[in-house]
Amino acid sequence: MSLPADAFSPLKQSLKTDVINRPSTTLWQDAWRRFKMNPLAMTGLVILVLFVLMAIIGPLFSKYDYYTNDLMSARLNPSWAHPFGTDELGRDILTRVMYGTRISLIIGFGSVLINLTIGIFYGGISGYFGGRIDNFMQRVIDVIYSVPDLLYVILLMVTLGGGLQNIFIVMGLVNWVPMARTIRGQILALREQEFVLAARALGADTKRLLTKHLLPNSIGQIIVIAALQVPSAIFLEAFLSFIGLGVQAPDVSLGIMAAEGRMNIPSFPFALIFPAMSIAILMLAFNFVGDGLRDAFDPKMRK
Repeated sequence: MSLPADAFSPLKQSLKTDVINRPSTTLWQDAWRRFKMNPLAMTGLVILVLFVLMAIIGPLFSKYDYYTNDLMSARLNPSWAHPFGTDELGRDILTRVMYGTRISLIIGFGSVLINLTIGIFYGGISGYFGGRIDNFMQRVIDVIYSVPDLLYVILLMVTLGGGLQNIFIVMGLVNWVPMARTIRGQILALREQEFVLAARALGADTKRLLTKHLLPNSIGQIIVIAALQVPSAIFLEAFLSFIGLGVQAPDVSLGIMAAEGRMNIPSFPFALIFPAMSIAILMLAFNFVGDGLRDAFDPKMRK
């Protein structure tokens, strides 16, 4: 049985096969999309932004400073004039919390920047060259790991003395080891990949392989480790200031405020409650953001 030719008509193609219907997303766009889907991570990010704004521009709107004593206004309860009250020397606690948060954030981000610099340099060289160089460099790290970090920190702070500059030096000398090990592991996993072999075949030298191919492909893990190290640095600074080895007067940090407030717990607990709450909220926010970044950059979490 034959069908007439006029019973058929050509199908009109309404779709262009050479056009991509869905635009491709970059690594950063995909990570940000999945980061936004994490409510705890977004909550932590909002809290961090509020703390940073409070630390930077908050003191500009305060009519008090963090060092002038006013014994006539000592130990006032929270009020409109002093939302967090005043300490035993009459200083406004809210203003001191804002300045203390600024110092704590500077120490947290500054120490992580130092750790990144040392860790990327050390871990990159160790992972790229491998062999005896890697073995020797990892034994050095094992020796550093054999002694507790807190012992290193206390010994160095006692030797160098307190102060903001010495805190940066001590944290830079101690906390770079996890960053170096993470970067070494990433470099070891990436250096045998095809794109690295292709770049080497095209004549790329060691510097270009590290800076243009290996380290950029490790940026996800680097960001996650850096985000998780910031709260550790803030807590370490607070601990050192609490025992008198950190930031020295007239500068103020959250650790110094906690150390001063612990002496007044029975009669005036507000001097301890507010700086301690600030430390706790900061650390929780950074940990939420760090966990969110880890999930966002983890390939296993992609669907």
